[in-house]
Amino acid sequence: MADVKPGPRRRGRPRKESGSDARTAITAAASAEFAEKGYDKTSLRGIARRAQVDSALVHHYFESKAGLFAEVVKLPVRPDHIVRSALNVPDDRLGESLVRTVLGAWERSSVKSIGVTVLRSAVSDSAAGRLIRQFLLRELKGSVTRRIEASGVDSAEADMRASLVLTQMAGALIFRHVLDLEPLASMSVDDLTARLSPAVQGHLDGVSDAK
Repeated sequence: MADVKPGPRRRGRPRKESGSDARTAITAAASAEFAEKGYDKTSLRGIARRAQVDSALVHHYFESKAGLFAEVVKLPVRPDHIVRSALNVPDDRLGESLVRTVLGAWERSSVKSIGVTVLRSAVSDSAAGRLIRQFLLRELKGSVTRRIEASGVDSAEADMRASLVLTQMAGALIFRHVLDLEPLASMSVDDLTARLSPAVQGHLDGVSDAK
């Protein structure tokens, strides 16, 4: 009997014949790639090669590099998703939306418990700290920068404004949740949002002395 050759592979969702084994191999490969190359230089193709799976399988399970990183470091929430959801507002409400959304997310106990550890790591000089900083800068700062650029601001100025926004937000989170500085630690999200929003909006607008 003549050999029967398999037909061409159908497009669509990749076959999951490896099941959980493929997912485990991908996360293990990602952990090694992130540790060796850092967040910026790690690619999904490189992770797929290391895991010995099709790159489509990586996209199927994890959607993006940010999603895979969140899985590897066990983030309780996707900070890139939180920030992007806050950006879908008119320009004049962007500062308030960012502050309220980010501060509000941290009120969840599941986020705060691990988030404090992430913040402490981010400001440390450890390998984990450098990796987390790369992730935050690429995914969070990048989203804010692109949003500012969409209003016609050149890339260098947009990058500066986004950096100032992240400085303001990171400082508030560190003093409120890591250092427990009063009265910031005890203020309600509404009160803190009212205080911080004008400064953040000023950075977004490029105003040097926001009040």
